[in-house]
Amino acid sequence: MSQDSVLDRLAALDTNTVSDALDFLGLPGATFGLRPLWPCPKVVGRASTVQLAAKADSAPTVHLITPVVEAITTADRVLVIAGGLEGVSCWGDILANAARAKNVRGSIIDGCSRDIDGSAAIGYPLYGRGITMISARNRVVQVAAACPVQVAGVAVAQDDYVIADNCGTVFIAQAQIAKVLDLAERIDRRQAGMVDAVRAGRSVAEVMHDSQFEAINTEQP
Repeated sequence: MSQDSVLDRLAALDTNTVSDALDFLGLPGATFGLRPLWPCPKVVGRASTVQLAAKADSAPTVHLITPVVEAITTADRVLVIAGGLEGVSCWGDILANAARAKNVRGSIIDGCSRDIDGSAAIGYPLYGRGITMISARNRVVQVAAACPVQVAGVAVAQDDYVIADNCGTVFIAQAQIAKVLDLAERIDRRQAGMVDAVRAGRSVAEVMHDSQFEAINTEQP
């Protein structure tokens, strides 16, 4: 299965359905609190991970995340930024413009962004915990990249899959993507049929009975 095919299949779903598939499979990946920071489009892609931390001294450093953006060469990337400090920005409009120029699909920040109007003005999708005006300069530094990170309590590795929409953000490990997609597509079909049944007048108690959801596990791909 090609990467383009994987991303197209993932893009046809939503975070609710992917989260349900992870639940059925007993896998982590769904998060709480990483929401759109402006009314931005859905994001689907592969993680380029960044680990941030509080700055421990006053020595000048390269601005956080800029080396990661400069190194991107493909159009499937989503920046996944861990280690943001409460109330302190780890993203802004200059970074957004640089990422847009590199065809980055969007950023998921376990932290805050400033200059949110600048990201919105260029249509750059941005998901995170909140908005601030407080600069990262002399407060936050990048300590690693292309490494395993913890984002909203979920372990995310370089090249894992990401889907984010109005309901939040979900991560899918590379090794699990095929079975998650197969099950999520079955769930999506089953739920569409349930909506049609309710609209046609069938009892919602019957349609939404636990047995109807459990039956998804027995369906053929």
